[in-house]
This record gives sequence, C-alpha cells and structure tokens, in this order.
Amino acid sequence: MSEKRRDNRNRILREGEYQRKDGRYRFRYIDEDGKEKNVYSWRLDKNDPMPKGKKREPSLREKEKQIEADLFDRIVTNGGNYTVLELVEKYVSLKTGVRHNTVAGYKTVINMLKKESFGNLRIDKVRLSDAKAWLIKLQQIDGRGYSSIHSIRGVLRPAFQMAVDDDLLRKNPFEFELASVIVNDSVTREAITRKQQRDLLKFIQEDKHFSRYYDAIYILFHTGLRISEFCGLTVSEIEFGEMRIKVDHQLQRTAQMQYVIEEPKTDKGIRYVPMTEAVAACFRRIIANRKTPKVEPMVEGYAGFLFLDKNDMPMVALHWEKYLEHIIQKYNKIYRIQMPKVTPHVCRHTFCSNMAKSRMNPKTLQYIMGHADISVTLNTYTHVNFDDAKEEVYRIANS
Repeated sequence: MSEKRRDNRNRILREGEYQRKDGRYRFRYIDEDGKEKNVYSWRLDKNDPMPKGKKREPSLREKEKQIEADLFDRIVTNGGNYTVLELVEKYVSLKTGVRHNTVAGYKTVINMLKKESFGNLRIDKVRLSDAKAWLIKLQQIDGRGYSSIHSIRGVLRPAFQMAVDDDLLRKNPFEFELASVIVNDSVTREAITRKQQRDLLKFIQEDKHFSRYYDAIYILFHTGLRISEFCGLTVSEIEFGEMRIKVDHQLQRTAQMQYVIEEPKTDKGIRYVPMTEAVAACFRRIIANRKTPKVEPMVEGYAGFLFLDKNDMPMVALHWEKYLEHIIQKYNKIYRIQMPKVTPHVCRHTFCSNMAKSRMNPKTLQYIMGHADISVTLNTYTHVNFDDAKEEVYRIANS
C-alpha cells in the first residue's frame, strides 16, 4: 500500500491535491469537456493563514468545492438515473472541509448502502413509505439502535434534499419525524449526584492503582471541559497567573490512528475556563509528574500535551473512557450501592448540572461550557429533579 501524500504541515492530501516546492497548492481535475484543468491557492484549508505579501483568495479546498458543485450532473430524467448509493456518494463528495469524525460517519453510511438492496434503488422510485419501511427494517430486523438510525437518516435526508433542490425529485421521501416511525430506545445521559461524585472521587483518590487518574478526573468534574478539549491541552495553556484554562482547539485520533487538531465543537468553544484553587493544584501536580519523552510529540504545531500514553503519544478520549469504565467496574464490585455509568461526557454534564443548581447565571454557564445555543445549556445539560424544584419553591417563598 503506497504511503499517503502529505503537505509540509504533515496533512494528508486528497486525490488531485498537490503542494509545489514554493508552498503553493494545486488541484488537478477533469472538466465537463474531458480536459485537464488546474486551480491554485496559497492555502489548503479556509482556516490557514495567508502568507505575507500574498493577495487573499479562497483556499484550495473551497475552490474544489465550487468546482465539484459546478460539475454536478443536473439531468432530471429518471432522477438523473442516480441510485440511492450514488446520490449519497455525490452528496458526500460535496461536503469538503468537514471534521474527520463526520467523514467517518459518511463512510459508514456508504458502506452500509453498498450491502443494502435499498442502496441500489433508483432515487425517483423511493416513496415516503419505502423510506419509512427501510428505517423500520434497520431497527426491528437488523437490530440497530435509534441513535444509529438517526445518524443514517441524518445523511440520507440532506442527500435527497439536494436532489430536490437540483430538480431531480419533486419531494424528499425522508422528510418526516423519525420518532413517529421507529421507537426511541436511546438512553438519556444523566449527571450523577453530588454525593455520587464525592464518593467516586474519594474512591479514585484512595485506590492504589487508579489514584494516578484522580487529578485529571477531578478536573473533568470541576471544569466541564469536553474530553477532546482536555486531551488537547498543553502545558502553556494552563495560565496559573490568570487562574484560567485557554481552550482554542481539540485533539482527536482518527480510525486510521492519525492525530488531528480541530477547532472546538462550536463557535463559542474558543474561550477561557476559570480555575478554582483545587483545579489549579491538580494541574500543578499533573505538570510536575508529567513524564519527559525522548521525543516530544507534536501534532500540527502543538506540543507539550499533559498526558502521554505508553508510546509517548498524547492520550485521547478513548483512554479516559476506558479508565473510567474500569474504575466503575471495580467500584461496583466493592460497594453494594452501585455507581451508574460514568464517562467523560457524564463528568461534563455533572459540572453543568451542579453549576445550574448553584444558581449560576445561565449566560455565564453557557460561556464556560462553550455552548453555541443557550437552549443546549438549559435543556440538554441541566438535570433538575423534584427535590431541586421543591428547594427552589421554598427558597422563593421564604425570601
């Protein structure tokens, strides 16, 4: 298997993309007349800085997206003769510049459609009832969960909408409420109680083996950081003087074991998260105990990651998910009162819930959490029960 081509920033170049010796990028393609054409740009991605002295222009991948859109076949007869699989492949080919996990999701759907007879249907033959029947089959016969089917429909619906917008179809057969067709069997992620949090942290701190993870897990419970943001932190981003954590990127690892730096999940994700003295103390211990690798790993210009694995590479979300899984397993073998499943995301939920119950201003909490929409802060991450409601009613009545 040939080695993937990369640019001078170690990013994988896609088919047709090249970087010249002077640093300029080129994209080679075949136009509608079968002739070879090239476009150029000094930037590969829209987030790349423009070299000094160069006139600002769209990035290469922005130009690629426009070219692919211009070359799109707009024949309307028989739905352009597209099959469901071909339509989804076309839709995905136009989705350039998306996150690696989104690309992985697209590939999963495409690979599934290759095995499904539904994928070979011509798009103009797919009716609303066909779309519903197929999703029901995925749940009742194939045993797929609601969240998985939700993700699959999340690719097919916009793909068919693209066909509608291009006058290949009159109606989108996937334009319906999913919960009205299949059973929502997904489990709501719950925050744990303050007592459960105290008991869990105490257990971790006192355990001979798991105590090494105490500081990190304490930080997750007391900052609300996304696990990919936490994994991406470097020593220089822990600003003890200002008592804050600089969050402007996240670290992830692809299925091909490639480490990538991405922008935070939302536009509001770039922020400073305040630290308490206890959180700062955890970071100081982490930095003091950080092992010095033979070669400092660097990912897209970032170095000094707080946690390294046995191969001296930065730890990623999967590491912490497994650590917490093993911690909960051991805890539940010892104690009669069982601890519910705790993941890094549950730590984030718990922090948000605790801050809301402590009556933190919702806009302040939105900022700390990095939510783009305050409705996410209020509706998704805050878990209020009867006791909370009762306490609030009594507080107002006695004020």
